[in-house]
Amino acid sequence: MAVATGLFLGGAGVAVADAWKSLGQMQTLGAELQDPEYRWWPKGQNHGGFNFRGRLKDLAPEDGHNVYVEVKVEGYSWNRFKGVQKKTIALDKVVYDGAAQYTKDADIRVCRDRGSLRPDNCTFPKSYRRN
Repeated sequence: MAVATGLFLGGAGVAVADAWKSLGQMQTLGAELQDPEYRWWPKGQNHGGFNFRGRLKDLAPEDGHNVYVEVKVEGYSWNRFKGVQKKTIALDKVVYDGAAQYTKDADIRVCRDRGSLRPDNCTFPKSYRRN
């Protein structure tokens, strides 16, 4: 499985990607993905991947824990995109399965990393399927 980032600059005669859609509220104790959006890239563009963006915020800056977003596609393992303690960072990532022509299913969740002795707290995964 491959993970890539970036934006696509289209040219004449290239299929148009789906429009950005809201992921809805994505917040758990200590972590939030603000203004989260997603889109599916068409076959042949950005690997036909699942693209998400938003601002990952540490809602509990004094707790000493980091935050992250996890995304998985096509039944593969979670890909982790780490935040920065005490900060808000912008994320714009494309996640895809390199063995397939394009990704059909994706899951996304937001988590707070509570260390090795306590389980992380995460939102329930949201699932999206290409139309």
